[in-house]
Amino acid sequence: MSQWVIQGLRTGIKTTAYPREQESAAGVSPGRPIATELPEQDAESLSARCPTGALKNSREHLSVDFRRCIHCFRCARENSVSVRWEPGYEWAFMAGNNARGSGCLPRTFERSVHILVVDAGDCGACLNEVKQLNNPYYNFHRLGFFFTPSPRHADVLLVVGALAEQMRKPLQMAYDAMPAPKRVVAVGSCALTGGIFGPSFACAGAVSKLLPVDVEVPGNPPPPLAILHGLLLLTGRKASSFLDHDPAEQARFKLSKAS
Repeated sequence: MSQWVIQGLRTGIKTTAYPREQESAAGVSPGRPIATELPEQDAESLSARCPTGALKNSREHLSVDFRRCIHCFRCARENSVSVRWEPGYEWAFMAGNNARGSGCLPRTFERSVHILVVDAGDCGACLNEVKQLNNPYYNFHRLGFFFTPSPRHADVLLVVGALAEQMRKPLQMAYDAMPAPKRVVAVGSCALTGGIFGPSFACAGAVSKLLPVDVEVPGNPPPPLAILHGLLLLTGRKASSFLDHDPAEQARFKLSKAS
């Protein structure tokens, strides 16, 4: 027993310092493409290579719809030209009318939030990233977040997957069983737009088509720190990111937030 204690003291604390400090360790995020100034012909070529329509060609630059990006890297590799790449992970944003933070949980929940995770048709990628939050490195318990298996004990419904038709009723039942106030977090491009799988005859393509989503975390899959950013955003401890990496869109967002 003593050898494990000594080994622990020698190793020290390995848990990430985020959100107190920005995480700089290698491998915590795959990054994502961001708006890039390109000649119209190059921008058109790159947007045509995007399988989900995340890249949009405009007169001045190539913009990126983060909700649709699946991190296929086609825009960054296999081309003579490529988009700019952002190495960050604070990707979550308030959905719909919650841009000013109206979707945040009351302050009484700040250090005690119980989360029910529902797989609504996930391939396993996003679900695996969510599970990482429970390991010693991310240890989201230190921030007051806890997983719960029961909807009656849950404050937050965290949904992954493209909302398969067979999961519509179970997901609705889980949401209805949760006590108020309750919030919904959609994680991953499939939960936001359907990704490459939907919408189709087998899935709705977006959790928001069934439930009122408060926070959206883009990525396919989003890294654990991006999901953690979404939870911190939900409790008012972090600021929202942008839906679309477009200079005009960001200016409108800042203006609406200031007002």
